[in-house]
Amino acid sequence: MAQTVRFLLDPDACASLAALRAASGVAAPPGVPSVTVAAASAIPDAARAALAAELRVLALPSIWLATLGTVAGRPDELVLAAVVDAELLAVHAAVHDALAGRVKGPVAAYLPGTWLPHCVLATERPAEVFAALHPVVPVRARVVGVDVDG
Repeated sequence: MAQTVRFLLDPDACASLAALRAASGVAAPPGVPSVTVAAASAIPDAARAALAAELRVLALPSIWLATLGTVAGRPDELVLAAVVDAELLAVHAAVHDALAGRVKGPVAAYLPGTWLPHCVLATERPAEVFAALHPVVPVRARVVGVDVDG
């Protein structure tokens, strides 16, 4: 199982996303809603330390989650994808610069140039969930922290 680096979102955004998950009526990922920014088969202590040092000098962005859709390679998920801006991409690139050469088995879907920032709303029957949630009210989420799991 991959270890991940996730943006943690403000409580109001988490509440809005949890309400969307509940309204979908199908299985949702466990835990608090978040946005994964990097994943690898292993994120060792040296990589975590480099990431922490980089994050101390960065201003964490806000994310405008506004588009219902799916992600390539995961046909059973429905996500709320972000409107991508230069600030979000810059922070994402800084995270990957800090991790570069320090992680084992980086997951390509989260690398700069391929990453689609999103929060998973449902893990089954995406067409039904899309119909139930569309049109979705966009969620403005402040990134309040970064978590490395595993």
